[in-house]
Amino acid sequence: MPSDSSPPRPPATPQDSPIFGPEHIARILRLTIGAVSFGLLIWLLGDVMMVIFASVLCAVVLYGLSNILRRHLGLSHGWALSIVVLALLSSAGLLVWNSGPSIVSEAIRLQEALRQQEAALRDNLQGSPTGQMILSYLPASLGGHHTGGDSSLASLGSRIAGSMTGILGSAFGAIGTLVVILIAGLYFAMSPATYANGLLRLVPEERRPIIRQLLLRAGQTLWAWVAGQSLDMLVVGTLSGIGLWFIGVPLALALGVLAGMCNFIPYIGAIMGAVPALLLALSLGTRETIMVAVLYSVIQFFEGNVLAPVIQRHAVQMPPALTVLSQTLFGAILGFPGLIFASPLTAVLLAILDSLTKPLAETDRI
Repeated sequence: MPSDSSPPRPPATPQDSPIFGPEHIARILRLTIGAVSFGLLIWLLGDVMMVIFASVLCAVVLYGLSNILRRHLGLSHGWALSIVVLALLSSAGLLVWNSGPSIVSEAIRLQEALRQQEAALRDNLQGSPTGQMILSYLPASLGGHHTGGDSSLASLGSRIAGSMTGILGSAFGAIGTLVVILIAGLYFAMSPATYANGLLRLVPEERRPIIRQLLLRAGQTLWAWVAGQSLDMLVVGTLSGIGLWFIGVPLALALGVLAGMCNFIPYIGAIMGAVPALLLALSLGTRETIMVAVLYSVIQFFEGNVLAPVIQRHAVQMPPALTVLSQTLFGAILGFPGLIFASPLTAVLLAILDSLTKPLAETDRI
């Protein structure tokens, strides 16, 4: 029988492989163009997108609370949402009526106290060689002696407190943005299906079922994140206020509220909320400063190792490193609003990724 003397076939080159075919290249180009376009959209319209996302977050809160009333009281969506809005407005009105003046006065006192503490701290640094060396490296805008920037001595305390004067100067813009967020969030919550269905009409028909599931999953994830984070903020703010009052730090109420609000931003917010309390404790003495540092450390240890795991078991579980990296990324791209909303944005992206991918098999796990 004659042997097959035909020459062996040459190995397939990458160009002959189906993975490098025209359809695959076209798909890669479409994905690349889509990713670049999405990145440019975020870069150019980042502020607008943050307002839209904040409105959606507000709508999720209103819809979630009204849904609880619907399940337990059997009310229609309109009546349940009306009760939720009236209850929130009444609570906010009572809070402003009863505690608003005291909170404002404490905030003003906090600003003045931080300014005085900054001056005392600068005087102490000027009295020692090490302190003078530290001041020589600080720019003048932070109370130092470095002449590379502005030569005027600005208040370090007021800057650490969040530049309250600048915030008040742009109060009308902030209030206007807040009003837009609340009104848009209310309209979203009144008829979420209208806006979701309008968005689905922009999607090709064969992709609508998966996009619909992703929208539902994103809404559930946002509600779980808001519920868990609200409980976390309430506990941290209450413990901080009580602990500071027990130590004897002035303005314990304002500092407790600030600590709770800053805890909306995981990890980084804890540092932001602790700095004003530590600065005020310096005016009381070293012992009180150490006690405040220990207090915030214990609260954050309790929050990170006891409270957060319990909340995440019933809400949204996010790896700590991913949370910090997402805050860095969104903060660099979108500024301070990106830092504020980095965690809920990441939670939604993780939920979408989990829906689009298959779980790893046991043999594939590391």
